[in-house]
Amino acid sequence: MLIRLNEFVSESDTIRNINVASLCPSAGDSCLVSGWGLLAGGRLPTVLQCANVSVVAEQECSERYGPVYHHSMLCAGGGLDGKDSCNGDSGGPLICNGSLQGLVSFGQAQCGQVGVPGVYTNLCKFTDWIEKTIQAS
Repeated sequence: MLIRLNEFVSESDTIRNINVASLCPSAGDSCLVSGWGLLAGGRLPTVLQCANVSVVAEQECSERYGPVYHHSMLCAGGGLDGKDSCNGDSGGPLICNGSLQGLVSFGQAQCGQVGVPGVYTNLCKFTDWIEKTIQAS
């Protein structure tokens, strides 16, 4: 679903437009995920949290999540640093190479596990649908 706003949103120091990625990311690409989800110990943050995560190869993602995995998904994170999205981050942005590449979807019950990446909607798989939907409105 796309949401159409009734009025234009002006850019400011804290609000900017971002392009939706038209190209899919490569394994190893560095991305930034941000959100207001749970922190270690189940606490809620008082400021927006951001973490650098790396895109995981599609084969590895598919093997990790088995039948739940779909080609419209991408995995990122799961590195030794324990950086990951968590409960409450769903729908938040994954920015890669300056474009909106994904939206936080799901992960394991325990966030930040080494070797267990988070799962994101891979927006490059929906570029045609996004453009058609915008043009039709």
